[in-house]
Amino acid sequence: MHLFFTDQRTALKVGDVAGLGHEGVRELFDRRRVDTGTPILLDGAMRPVEPVSSWFRTLALERMDPKSMKAYAHTVLLLINFLLKRHEDLRSATEYDIKDFESWRREGGRHTVGDSTWDRDSAAIGRLYDYLVDIGYVASKPWRPVRGSMSLDSGISQDVRVRHMELEQYLFCRDVGFGGLTPDAGLDASFRGCRPHRNRAACELALMTGMRIQEWSTLLLPELSLGAGRRPATCYVDLARCAKGRRPRSVYVPAGAMELLDPYLLIERPEIVAVAQRSLRRRCRDLFVVERLEADGTRARGVLDGVTVVRAIKDMPPDLRRIAVLETGGGLDPLALFVGRGGLMLTSSGWDRVRWQAWERMKAWAGHERAPVMPRRCWVFHDWRHTFALRLLIFLTRQALNDTVDQQLPMATLLDHMTGNPLLIVQHRLGHATPATTYRYVRYLKDPMREVDDAFREWTAAGGASYITIARHVLGLEEHAHAAQG
Repeated sequence: MHLFFTDQRTALKVGDVAGLGHEGVRELFDRRRVDTGTPILLDGAMRPVEPVSSWFRTLALERMDPKSMKAYAHTVLLLINFLLKRHEDLRSATEYDIKDFESWRREGGRHTVGDSTWDRDSAAIGRLYDYLVDIGYVASKPWRPVRGSMSLDSGISQDVRVRHMELEQYLFCRDVGFGGLTPDAGLDASFRGCRPHRNRAACELALMTGMRIQEWSTLLLPELSLGAGRRPATCYVDLARCAKGRRPRSVYVPAGAMELLDPYLLIERPEIVAVAQRSLRRRCRDLFVVERLEADGTRARGVLDGVTVVRAIKDMPPDLRRIAVLETGGGLDPLALFVGRGGLMLTSSGWDRVRWQAWERMKAWAGHERAPVMPRRCWVFHDWRHTFALRLLIFLTRQALNDTVDQQLPMATLLDHMTGNPLLIVQHRLGHATPATTYRYVRYLKDPMREVDDAFREWTAAGGASYITIARHVLGLEEHAHAAQG
């Protein structure tokens, strides 16, 4: 079996697909009969495998994220191939087959998985069989209820580690790792990295806003009110299509993050765009060439695949943002804030390469006297988001406590609690769907390891006799040492 994923732009390049013609293909996507990123499972004769392919389309119509659909599709493909080797299929599968598949995924496969990955797999299988029961393909799910539910998951609550940075770690990461400086803030003549101003600005923007990488890395210049030589002191960005779960929220970009963009926007970005002009012109037919920005920069009018269209910028998906360029008359200027080689928006894999290069630099300077404590694993961009959440929560909590003390009240009023609750504010800033997700940061308000150190400081070997000291005394080694010295 072969697993494919639909791509509107690739299909339009082909032109005539299955006799539909260019306009017929466009109509399929425009009327949402087929969404970009929808999985399709084909057999050896390149025919759709049903009812799995119809279930994939149902997921797309429910607006499931393409990344999640891809993960679900691969899980279901693994299950189908596993059943085929047993001469079974989705209809004839039994509870033992599903349990054996779980055992194979956890212990017998080439790449075994843990609880969190299996929980995702079980969610995909459960959702598939929900659909199969609804359409009457099977009478019921092939497994019995556990703890009153029909869940296949591990039943283990995942203790998500909130890894965050201290100030010294962040500055070392931003300036030494991403910026190419030395730990004492000097210029490193051996630095051979690429675009340090861009990378430092990205770090600052990620930290100071708490945005996820798919949010800050896909920002467009008009969303920050940048362009035509202007830069506001601060701004708000309305996230929609690129937010997780497409949950709209407004993100505040403070002055510090905006200021660090200046060296990149004035020095590096113009150079990247100028070098990329020939490449951009050559690819012009494949780009979304914006003729002008409308409605105070919130809408883009331009030519896409030979057709003049108008798109609301906040509703533009990442793949369209990546190819959006503004026709300035003197050249093509990418609308993307952060651009790389070729003048287009950096992809997630591109930022991963930048991150690993920064990590190698940090490890090389780890022995320096001004280098902070380094974690065992490479920092990931989501750690910036954790740091933002924790620092904001600590600040708001202290502020709420100080306000209560200043008012000389035994407790805050209900209105103060509702409007100034630190957890609710942080939840809103991060775009969490429920307060429960934000609540996991509470345990990090104080460092529990530091409390352990303080509680047992006088109990340690440093504060009294150690086993080594006692052993030396019992064995008389100290007397022999004194005699030798005498």
